[in-house]
Amino acid sequence: MYDSLINVNGSQIPTLDILLLLTIVSLLPSLLIMMSSFMRTIIILSFLRNALGVQQTPPNMVLVGISIFLTLFIMDPVIGEINANAYTPYKNSEISQEEAIERAQIPLKKFMLENTEKSSLELFADISNMEVIEDEERLQTELPMTVVIPSFMTSELKRAFTAGFLLYIPFLLIDIVVASTLMSMGMMMLPPAMISLPFKLLLFVTVNGWEQLFATIVNSFNR
Repeated sequence: MYDSLINVNGSQIPTLDILLLLTIVSLLPSLLIMMSSFMRTIIILSFLRNALGVQQTPPNMVLVGISIFLTLFIMDPVIGEINANAYTPYKNSEISQEEAIERAQIPLKKFMLENTEKSSLELFADISNMEVIEDEERLQTELPMTVVIPSFMTSELKRAFTAGFLLYIPFLLIDIVVASTLMSMGMMMLPPAMISLPFKLLLFVTVNGWEQLFATIVNSFNR
């Protein structure tokens, strides 16, 4: 096996560097998903579908598409700041690659820290034997991504499951009322879910549920 490869310029590229680059590229989509608003959005939409009782409507592809575009909308200020402060100067050869990466981390850290609960941040900081800095500017520059990302993910999971619980309550009440009504009428063989589904859909459409949900998701993030 060759220890290095030759690129078009004739210089040698170590095989280990190529493998490392391929690994980073393959993990990049997952990392970006975990560092953005995508995770909370897709979990809330999945909870909504389960609460309504519809099996595959909207399908997974539609939920992922909605989550992606809502994520782009929510993350637009962060993307714009990264483009202005990191990508554009690097493209114009004004800064090095290392400096561009450092500049790109600051808006992402700022977004994640503003949407991270203090308890989660302190948990992973204690595990890493680090001290949580009170100064926000120093926190964004000195706290490593290995602490910020898992703290942000933990907070996002907690908030997404809390939102899912709140979404379940009105639809669960409809299921209880329908099941009690059918039992009192002696129609115990009729599945309550089949009867309650139209009422849940009617409630969701009547209150303009999609717009209310999207507005709530967007406004729940500190941008």
